[in-house]
Amino acid sequence: MSSKVWDKGSDHYKDFKIQPSKFVNANELLFAEGNVIKYICRHKLKGKKEDIIKAIHYCEMIIERDYE
Repeated sequence: MSSKVWDKGSDHYKDFKIQPSKFVNANELLFAEGNVIKYICRHKLKGKKEDIIKAIHYCEMIIERDYE
């Protein structure tokens, strides 16, 4: 994944050492897990409390999908 396509993205991801999308794809994570990572990474820079609530929602989806 050395292509420039992985360097594109919103400004709130530009300063991370590893883009959340690159991390998610490199680790072959599922959609819900990827969204948890995305929202946790960006919450201070973009969505604030709302992004934490979104991350919790995706965690709840994972629990329901995998553990109930």
